[in-house]
Amino acid sequence: MIHFVKKFEKTEMHKPFYKISRCLAFLFSMILFSCSQPNEHHTPSIIPYEVNAPFLDSLSQRTFNFFWETADSTTGNLPDRWPSKSFSSIASTGFGLTAYLIGVERGYITRDQSAQRVLKTLRFFQQAPKGDKPTGTSGYKGFFYHFIDMKTGLRFREVELSTIDTGLLMAGILSCQSFFDQENETEKEIRSIADSLFLAVEWDWALNKKGTMSMGWHPEGGFIEASWQGYNEGMILYLMALGSTTHPVPQSSWNAWTQTYQWGKYFGYEHVNFGPLFGHQYSHCWVDFRGIQDDYIRSKGIDYFENSRRATLANRAYCIANSGGWKGYGEDTWGLTACDGPGNENKSNPNMAFMGYHARGAAQWYVEDDGTLAPTAAGGSIPFAPSECIAALKNMKQNLGEKIFGQYGFKDAFNQTITYQDGSAGWFDQDYLGIDQGAILIGIENYRNDFVWRLMKKNKYMVSGLKKAGFTGGWIQ
Repeated sequence: MIHFVKKFEKTEMHKPFYKISRCLAFLFSMILFSCSQPNEHHTPSIIPYEVNAPFLDSLSQRTFNFFWETADSTTGNLPDRWPSKSFSSIASTGFGLTAYLIGVERGYITRDQSAQRVLKTLRFFQQAPKGDKPTGTSGYKGFFYHFIDMKTGLRFREVELSTIDTGLLMAGILSCQSFFDQENETEKEIRSIADSLFLAVEWDWALNKKGTMSMGWHPEGGFIEASWQGYNEGMILYLMALGSTTHPVPQSSWNAWTQTYQWGKYFGYEHVNFGPLFGHQYSHCWVDFRGIQDDYIRSKGIDYFENSRRATLANRAYCIANSGGWKGYGEDTWGLTACDGPGNENKSNPNMAFMGYHARGAAQWYVEDDGTLAPTAAGGSIPFAPSECIAALKNMKQNLGEKIFGQYGFKDAFNQTITYQDGSAGWFDQDYLGIDQGAILIGIENYRNDFVWRLMKKNKYMVSGLKKAGFTGGWIQ
């Protein structure tokens, strides 16, 4: 719930009428699909779908360029968004570190160019001021603040010391540790700093004497009351915390985590439910869950990769049903996840509340939908349902053109339903968001050649974390 902590305080309260209408729409959609029984046990095609298509080549390189061209020249920090003026997001930087490796793999940059950028970034985090003071620092106890100043790297306003955003940063750092395996001085330094940064994180401190990890900490008031439970992107956080050799969390924390899952059937697909698709994507960016199982998912007869496939197709099925009557939804235009939104400013649609940045999604116990779709929903799910996801992305680009596809690939979101007081219709984001770009780029690369997955299979901390969580089978053996 990186997005929940990050933006929920800024979302608008829904009007009562809109809440009722959404509930009625949800009930209608479930009735409409009650007789539909998709083949939820279908396995992905052995023959890859458009693996080497020019469309994926173009999308991959443009999305990579976001990370390569927007990083701060001194610190290596990456912006939360662009072109709007922005602070740096440490999660975006985590995605960026892995993106630089993909750049080498694809031939966009040289190995040395990637190594120099990575080393600059890791040196910044190693040397950044740390401590429990509310100002003048970048982190504490090995964790870093959710947002930091692009230039100075110091805490932005009063944001939290973020556990999940630190986790995503560390995932990027560990991918670099595994990739740069040569014996020259630059690559040895990368491995050394990566090791020291990862081992400095006091994961056990963030448990805060509870069974599950706190979402964050403020120097002004201590730990955030909310903790990581229920299926979401926090899976990778626990896996790294289990794999630490200096400050590990106990193995019991994984069971405490899985005991809060919500298993249910949604649009014909039984799976561990979580509404926004980012929760089914982020951990999978770095971990290949195909064929490996913990006790919980083994009891359901599937693996977490299959779980994400079902969640993706259920999300798509919900959008196809389109019980809310939103403009533009269809079998090749879909995707609900956390993203930007039009908000209510100057809108003319009666009785409709449009949200700004919000965790949109569709699941059995969670429906948040205001007609806003995000390309990263399909882009980050390419490994799970390639034909459906690639078709959606191609359709969005073809039909919406430069309104949604530009210099760095897909802009963050769009809403074709909203109309404005000046008579104009449709909202199209002008920004690219780092974390959403990262899911697209890594999703494409893992689908094409398992690149990031193969890297992380070599990382001792990640493998150890998986084993301590009880994962067995497949490549773990």
